[in-house]
Amino acid sequence: MSGKGVHVIVVGNEKGGSGKSTTAFHLAIYLLYLGYKVASIDVDSRQQTLTHYVRNRRNWARSRELRIPQTTHFHLPLAQTDSLKANNRVEFDLFRQAVGEVEHDADFLVIDTPGFDTNLTRLAHSLADTLITPVNDSLIDLNVMAEFDPLDGEPRAMSHYARLVQRARSERLAIDGKTIDWVLVRNRISMLSSRNMRQVQSMLERIALRLGCRVADGIAERVIFRSLFSMGLTVFDPLDDEALAGLPSLSHSGAREEYRSLVEALNLPVSEKAEARRALAESRASANDARSRFVSIMNSDS
Repeated sequence: MSGKGVHVIVVGNEKGGSGKSTTAFHLAIYLLYLGYKVASIDVDSRQQTLTHYVRNRRNWARSRELRIPQTTHFHLPLAQTDSLKANNRVEFDLFRQAVGEVEHDADFLVIDTPGFDTNLTRLAHSLADTLITPVNDSLIDLNVMAEFDPLDGEPRAMSHYARLVQRARSERLAIDGKTIDWVLVRNRISMLSSRNMRQVQSMLERIALRLGCRVADGIAERVIFRSLFSMGLTVFDPLDDEALAGLPSLSHSGAREEYRSLVEALNLPVSEKAEARRALAESRASANDARSRFVSIMNSDS
């Protein structure tokens, strides 16, 4: 299985409530608004939050006759046979089929994973070009990444999830010589600076050094994300008074800037994708011109 023609962004964390689905959905829609072709896969069969986002968006657009960008979306359920080996094979085939349908057409593929370890979780991580791990700005949530020494705050033992990612990186390196760019994203950041925030930042940086990954500022805690979920909208969509429902306009404006900054920090190959799309458009235009000239010549001869 290969995602050679598409850049795969996996959003993963074994901690529930870390904002994975909201992050995945906003990144996908933002990239759509930038003009890229984006596909999405939800491998969280239990919560299906990303799938609900997509479904709400399609229903809202249909009911309001809105023309807003949509992802090509797949939801992959867990196999339910009595054999673990058979389940893994079924899930692998479904995953391969979904990726195969978009890998040569989409520019980016965004995959949302569950907050627990599954076969599909491991498959998704093994395919990642960019792995985003949202981490709530809380000392408690840092335990999903590592165990810390209570005296000096140094990471001592890596978590199950950290080991899962390291295995995926090793396998990826052995298969195609590439590594996974792993980015820890501080999420639900408080608007007010505090000792806790500074401590979380310091500990995240120590984890990143230990694991060979990076840390990026994420998104502040905002009510607007919960309010937009039922409509399947994002802060990048045109939001009227009804959508905002009395929320301050500065809230979604600030969130837009935070997501733009996050995309810049991810170092996604947007320029390469833009150049590839430009070259493809020129090639298609040239082919259309050649066909038109041929038709004109044939018509004139007749």
